[in-house]
Amino acid sequence: MINEFELSDETPVYVISVAAQLSGLHPQTLRAYDRMGLVSPGRAVGRGRRYSLRDILVLREVQRLSQEEGVNLSGIKRILALEDEERRSRLRLAETQAEIVRLRAELESTRAVAARLAGLLRSSSRGGALVPVRAAGGTSAARPAHLPPAPSAPAAASGNAPLDGPPAGSRAPTEIRRDTGDG
Repeated sequence: MINEFELSDETPVYVISVAAQLSGLHPQTLRAYDRMGLVSPGRAVGRGRRYSLRDILVLREVQRLSQEEGVNLSGIKRILALEDEERRSRLRLAETQAEIVRLRAELESTRAVAARLAGLLRSSSRGGALVPVRAAGGTSAARPAHLPPAPSAPAAASGNAPLDGPPAGSRAPTEIRRDTGDG
């Protein structure tokens, strides 16, 4: 995490003369590239250009493509746009994969709670009565004596959530059946 006093590769800090030296290009060339949209630096309060380390690396790549590969400036602009699009796509893919992992874990937790509730309902199908698990207002009701104690925090962290309530963000029944022994 970057705070306001730390610099990243995206932080515009270099004035045009320094950026020109670091990239090996003339300041007029940097201005022309800015006008063409090849490399658009940030702006200071007085509207002066400020280049980031990433901008300087892009300027070096523009120079390499132009001199070593013989690519014209419109081709370079297209290459840079495609590389930026690929970078954004990779970021979106990573975010999507992280979301899938989170949703799979939530699904498994929900399945485990549903299986435990189904087991309780099956075991008490001989005419059990419903016992509130939560009191009105969302607070936990007193646990009946015949139910086992709620698991401790480590059990909840391992995916075996206590029967006191649903996992965060889910809706679960607010009552469970209690076996009355009539059967």
